[in-house]
Amino acid sequence: MAITLHPTLARDTVDITRLPLCRVLLMNDRRFPWVILVPERENVREIHELPPEDRAQLIEEIARVGEALQRLFEPDKLNVGALGNVVPQLHIHVVARADSDDAWPGPVWGSGAAVPYSDEELPAIRGGLAAELGEGSVPP
Repeated sequence: MAITLHPTLARDTVDITRLPLCRVLLMNDRRFPWVILVPERENVREIHELPPEDRAQLIEEIARVGEALQRLFEPDKLNVGALGNVVPQLHIHVVARADSDDAWPGPVWGSGAAVPYSDEELPAIRGGLAAELGEGSVPP
């Protein structure tokens, strides 16, 4: 079931694939390998609003994305968060952090303007993530 993305998510991200519960998006900011999981459930703002089986699946998908980011980028730390202060639609950030990145050790939010992936970089990163996650199709 495809959900309607909040306009901010639609503007700032690129589709990667779909997992059993979540749509997997890449934040279009090459400074940070940053994946966003959006549960394919309409009108959900908080994790506790998901039924128990979906909450369990969400944790598994967060771990799966974290493992993929670990293998692909070898970060110093993985940050996971579900803030929702600007975008009320439930979404979970999984960010691969390096102690040399632009925002370290602070949060990635508000750390300057995003630097979009180039047309040359985007297919490789999308394909790498999709291959690591091994689920649905990679949208064009």
